[in-house]
Amino acid sequence: MWISGTSQYAIRAVVYVATNATDAPVRVAPMAAALKVPRNYLSKTLHLLTRAGVLRSTRGPQGGFQLAMPAAKLTLARVTAPFDEAGGRHCLLGRPRCGDDHPCAAHAHWSAISESLQTFFRQTTVADLVREAQSP
Repeated sequence: MWISGTSQYAIRAVVYVATNATDAPVRVAPMAAALKVPRNYLSKTLHLLTRAGVLRSTRGPQGGFQLAMPAAKLTLARVTAPFDEAGGRHCLLGRPRCGDDHPCAAHAHWSAISESLQTFFRQTTVADLVREAQSP
């Protein structure tokens, strides 16, 4: 995968919230158990998503997390932005200077793949993933 593990957990968590926070906020413990993610790690990830405006948190016994905006307006790029740039262009061959001006042997191929990944993350919404998960 070309995104960090934290970004992957963030996407899974936001889709879980979108699917399960219909009447009340989703609590961390059941979400961590359902996603098989360490509770403390998930909690930190959720709080970063809250600071980034992706989620809204409520404290107290009935508290938890909800989406801060409609799932149809929430792109995967927005979800992963606090953690890394999806499809970020790092030299696959490890060269310190790799770009259009000084390309490595893999640059042209990776450039097309990277752009495709960035387009996917910019155009795919949480609602798209929820819809896919719910279809038979």
